[in-house]
Amino acid sequence: MAAPLSDGERRKQISVRGIAGLGDVAEVRKSFNRHLHFTLVKDRNVATPRDYYFALAHTVRDHLVGRWIRTQQHYYERDPKRIYYLSLEFYMGRTLQNTMVNLGLQNACDEAIYQLGLDLEELEEIEEDAGLGNGGLGRLAACFLDSMATLGLAAYGYGIRYEFGIFNQKIVDGWQVEEADDWLRYGNPWEKARPEYMIPVHFYGRVEHTPDGVKWIDTQVVLAMPYDTPVPGYKNNTVNTMRLWSAKAPNDFNLQEFNMGDYIEAVLDRNLAENISRVLYPNDNFFEGKELRLKQEYFVVAATLQDIIRRFKSSKFGCRDPVRTCFETFPDKVAIQLNDTHPALSIPELMRILVDVEKVDWDKAWEITKKTCAYTNHTVLPEALERWPVSMFEKLLPRHLEIIYALNQMHLDHVAALYPGDIDRLRRMSVIEEGDCKRINMAHLCVIGSHAVNGVARIHSDIVKNSVFKDFHELEPEKFQNKTNGITPRRWLLLCNPGLAEIIAEKIGEGFITDLSQLKKLLDFIDNEAFIRDVAKVKQENKLKFAAYLEEQYKVKINPQSMFDVQVKRIHEYKRQLLNCLHAITLYNRIRCNPSKSFVPRTIMIGGKAAPGYHMAKMIIKLITSIGEVINNDPYVGDKLKVIFLENYRVSLAEKVIPAADLSQQISTAGTEASGTGNMKFMVNGALTIGTMDGANVEMAEEAGEENLFIFGMRVEDVEAMDRKGLVYNAREFYESLPELRQAIDQISSGFFSPRDPGCFKDVVNMLMYHDRFKVFADYEAYIKCQGQVDQLFMDPREWTRKVIRNIACSGKFSSDRTITEYAREIWGVEPSATAIPPPNLPRN
Repeated sequence: MAAPLSDGERRKQISVRGIAGLGDVAEVRKSFNRHLHFTLVKDRNVATPRDYYFALAHTVRDHLVGRWIRTQQHYYERDPKRIYYLSLEFYMGRTLQNTMVNLGLQNACDEAIYQLGLDLEELEEIEEDAGLGNGGLGRLAACFLDSMATLGLAAYGYGIRYEFGIFNQKIVDGWQVEEADDWLRYGNPWEKARPEYMIPVHFYGRVEHTPDGVKWIDTQVVLAMPYDTPVPGYKNNTVNTMRLWSAKAPNDFNLQEFNMGDYIEAVLDRNLAENISRVLYPNDNFFEGKELRLKQEYFVVAATLQDIIRRFKSSKFGCRDPVRTCFETFPDKVAIQLNDTHPALSIPELMRILVDVEKVDWDKAWEITKKTCAYTNHTVLPEALERWPVSMFEKLLPRHLEIIYALNQMHLDHVAALYPGDIDRLRRMSVIEEGDCKRINMAHLCVIGSHAVNGVARIHSDIVKNSVFKDFHELEPEKFQNKTNGITPRRWLLLCNPGLAEIIAEKIGEGFITDLSQLKKLLDFIDNEAFIRDVAKVKQENKLKFAAYLEEQYKVKINPQSMFDVQVKRIHEYKRQLLNCLHAITLYNRIRCNPSKSFVPRTIMIGGKAAPGYHMAKMIIKLITSIGEVINNDPYVGDKLKVIFLENYRVSLAEKVIPAADLSQQISTAGTEASGTGNMKFMVNGALTIGTMDGANVEMAEEAGEENLFIFGMRVEDVEAMDRKGLVYNAREFYESLPELRQAIDQISSGFFSPRDPGCFKDVVNMLMYHDRFKVFADYEAYIKCQGQVDQLFMDPREWTRKVIRNIACSGKFSSDRTITEYAREIWGVEPSATAIPPPNLPRN
């Protein structure tokens, strides 16, 4: 088959991103050369590839800055309601290409760089991923920022500028080894430090109740330094802001030590303050109750709320003088969205500022707080719920503890009045959990302190209402909503799969880029032979490109004609990478048993990071690599089957693997995955889904028709039935009755995949046999059977591609533009705008 077109060759073709004007190209070249000149220091005449990257980044940034300033002026003049999206994670990935796409500059830059004898793709590869998130929650926040800017909302993302993001994963002898992600090592051309907006944040101290009100005194101060990153909308000249806080010690930090002569020690102690923004906690769906983590959560909340209130009080652009002093209109001008419970302290902190600082009446302050805040729940797993020890609060945030106790009392009085004598209900609904260690349930705090609570897929929101927050839903049913997650089509189609975007645009125009529901028009082309051929060709090109990447990175040769069967996500028992492993072993045993039989060739790729302290997840990675070691080196198998672990899975790797995938694995136990967003990325990029009826898979099956996905396994009600007393899940029964399953488990157990350490996987086998909360064996038989149907369809390329086209055509619902439009109208009370702001070279009115 012909090699895929390089991006350089594709440049000569008409692109969905528009043909570059010669003037634009000349301007980019001139700007690039100017930046390169200033980048090179006097004693260095030879530029490095990194110099070229920075010159290009600064060239592109020049196009952002005028629009950024104009957007902020636009907001100050119109004084719209502002949306504040608070998240401890923003998993942004790389910025250069995304900015070029959203500003419509990609072709001009590509042509200019080509004329200068450089390769754009090589320069893009130099950029470090901004890995300030763990997985779905942080990447969702990034997609939401893109959509809020594209929809013209006056929105701000607020988080922490971690010095070290999610660790880099190395695989050494099959085991995960973590390395620090020093992403700021070479500087970050996309951020702007704003020391003039530095804010003090207080910790520790004590509370004094005086005739003038409550005072929180003798605190330790840490300064929050803001760094702003521009967030451009798609071709609408709107550039919003993501503001990330970095912790700085004040100059007098711990200098009482100096008075005792230990000046050096006092200066070294500044690290204690600055550690707050040092590193992202690498846990996904797992709560770690460390004091530093609580400090991070309060740090971002305290700095952000002061910033929000400053902006609320002043109105004109660049003005710092307070104009508003009455907080009555605060909820009309401010919406705060809490991305999970991590920023839950916004609720008591806003109460503290209103009551203690601004002297607002308590009941009025509570009304304002509830109208302002809204909470998104991201998980139903009990181990993920944040429950902080009261003793930790007492020490670190004594005033907030008082406020939480007072809010809880008010809440319980209300419940008791409605349900007299129902003590058990009071216990279940309290924000304070009694027990050996008294704890604060942050999810309960979020629910009582918000006017809206939403899940992130319909099935998840139903579980939230009927199970996790059942009592709260009975109390205030109108509070609970669903907002099914989405992904930005700019990064996850236009940027990562230009070939597919191009053939779609040829058929239906470019409107789908900002209105993904227009993909429905592709239903007219499901039987169009030329379009079927084009879609299959693009997929094959993407596969060839990814196969070349794998060969270069992993020194492994894979068959580009094989089915690319992909599962990329965090490694977690509930996501059931182990079910995938059992299928790989079953296929292997079938090939070994009958090597002359024809098999559909498969390349099984599994990628994802395990939290460093999560033993079982690390064992799962070791098992995947060990299975690959045996299968990939077995001459009987050849290229019928390969198992590859994708090292250091991150946003920039997702952008390469997702467009190349044939099959997307979404196989969590029904009722455990809140939504998933990888499932949507695969769907829009033309992979078919094998999955359980969990999270957004349910709505994907509804949109495309269940027969156009490979759905298998237990539904939520089956899992619940199995959990009821008398029907306990018994793994051994499945093990005894399914010979292929038994063979696979026996091989893992006996050391077949770990000959040098036969007992290596005893913990994995023991968990699967006796302690498996996620019921892997219960779905094994249905899964293997369903994979047989996948093979059958893959042998009919035309029929496979027709299903692919149907899936792409029905993926329009899963745009984050749709999700954000729903948040805007149904939670924040604002209306998206399709009107572009005039560009900087035109007068504003």
